[in-house]
Amino acid sequence: MNDKFQNLINSDKPVLLDFYADWCGPCQAMKPILVNLKERMGDKAMIVKIDTEKNQDLSQFLQIRSIPTLMIYKKGEQVWKHSGVVDANQLEEILNQFI
Repeated sequence: MNDKFQNLINSDKPVLLDFYADWCGPCQAMKPILVNLKERMGDKAMIVKIDTEKNQDLSQFLQIRSIPTLMIYKKGEQVWKHSGVVDANQLEEILNQFI
């Protein structure tokens, strides 16, 4: 795991990671959901999209088996993980648990 990623997930704010690929239909469906979520959450949480094709080592290390895979980290610890599309209301509820 590289230092940049380590610094990212060590945040005091919850960090939602979206592992995706451009060719993935469900991943494309997550785009507007995450845009909406970012508007709702403001600076209370970070939302980061990670292209699995460009970050294969990280994807393997984190055992990303299907996409989209969403993970939430807080202070360097994975606190939630889900594969598949999740709606903005549900994601907001989950993120608020870690603020």
